[in-house]
Amino acid sequence: MVVLTVRDGRDDLGTTVTSFMSASLEPPLVLAGVGTSSYLAEVLRRQERWAATVLGAGQRALAGRFAAAGRPGARILIAAEPHHRGARTGALVVEGGAAALECETRQCVPAGDHVLFLAEVLAVDYVEPRTPPLVRAHRRYL
Repeated sequence: MVVLTVRDGRDDLGTTVTSFMSASLEPPLVLAGVGTSSYLAEVLRRQERWAATVLGAGQRALAGRFAAAGRPGARILIAAEPHHRGARTGALVVEGGAAALECETRQCVPAGDHVLFLAEVLAVDYVEPRTPPLVRAHRRYL
């Protein structure tokens, strides 16, 4: 599970995404799927720089908060969690995950009820090789 965050002026937005993958090693590219009708997709079309935190197995509650309908802004959702702003994106980066990346969108591709954001990895904020990632499959966290 990945929490994707973006800074939009004075506001911070975020969501849990289940569709996130590496797309290329050279240049380093990732792909994130976001629901077409979401406000976040609209913001990501305007704000090209964003952060992606690969959540750790112990961050299940955080994934749920970022996935909830009608959720408040990202700053409120992570107020009690260790976090910082990414140096390259200004987006909120959740600490304690398996890894965190700062990205810049290169292409948006419509895909049914989602938009795929193909992005270049600007920086690897951190990698914690001993932290197992949080995985969701068949509507269950594994």
